[in-house]
Order: sequence, then C-alpha cells, then structure tokens
Amino acid sequence: MNKNNTLILGITGASGALAAKLLLEKSPWPVELIISQWGKDVYKRENNSFSALKKTAAIVHDNLNLGASVASGSLPTAGMVILPCSVNTLGKIAAGLADNLITRAAHCHLKEKRPLVLCLRESPLSLINLENAARLTAAGAIVMPLSPPFYMFGDSDPQKVSLHNLMGAFVDRVFEILGHSAERNWRDLA
Repeated sequence: MNKNNTLILGITGASGALAAKLLLEKSPWPVELIISQWGKDVYKRENNSFSALKKTAAIVHDNLNLGASVASGSLPTAGMVILPCSVNTLGKIAAGLADNLITRAAHCHLKEKRPLVLCLRESPLSLINLENAARLTAAGAIVMPLSPPFYMFGDSDPQKVSLHNLMGAFVDRVFEILGHSAERNWRDLA
C-alpha cells in the first residue's frame, strides 16, 4: 500500500460508531470521510458530537455529492472501509447501485480492484443478507462483521476490558487487512 494515499471511510446507519471514531483517530493514512444521514443520526446517539469527528478527517464529503473526487476510480487510495456497514448499504452495493457517494466510491473500489472492507453491523442475518455478502465477496470485497478479536484480551480481567479496547483491537485488524501491521497480534500472545 502506498502510504501517501488516503483511506476512504464511509459511515452508514448502523450501530458501532465508536469503531469508526477509533479508525479515524488511529489511521496511518489521512482519512476522507463520507457519512450518510442515518450514519450521522446513529453517530450522534452513540458518541454525542459529530463535529469533533469531522475535525479528525482530512476531508469530509457530502454523501449526496456524486461529483466528489472519491466518486472516480482514477483517485488512488489505500482502500475503503465502510464502518459500520448497514445491511441496506450492503444490499445496494451488491446490486450495483451507486445512488450516493458511499455506494459510488465502493463501486469504484470494486471495479479498480482496490481493497473494500465492509464492516457489517447487523445480527442476525437473513438469507438475503448472506447472499449479498457472498456476492460482494465474489466481487472482491472483504466482508468483515463488526466482531472484535476477543482472543487479544485472553490474559486480561474481563471486568477491565472496555468497549474502547475491543473496538480498538477490531480497528487494528481492519488495518492489517489493508496491509498495515498492528502493534500487537496473535504472536504476541504466545
């Protein structure tokens, strides 16, 4: 991965906004942020201030602006992460719909064979959701449910492991998928 590229982060209307906040804070790349209207609503419910999040991003794009730079496949990126990814967004991308900037940028990453990581936040999943996930995996996306690597805290007192710790470890796994080594991994536990 070229360290000079930016990382595209899409936030959609699903629970799990703390992980998106941590991804922005910990990213080794500058982050260009796109957030859906429902994503803003859920983010405010879970983290209070959306204005603080916007300050951490290198660029914030309007999700309705299909003329933004990230709507072009010619823009080099380190990849795109949709975190959290709603099943609605998953379904739109699987169907080839590009009706907003998040889905258009995702489409560009698929067609350009760049990393697209969809951090699905929904449970349980219907057959339709699973088929959409399988279709996107076959197209080159990485479907990564928002499930933290609990094993990273096997030596810790469970009463002292916070949601922040769990989501931080999940974000580190996302960075590894994108080619950036985590500070700590499975070998460090042995």
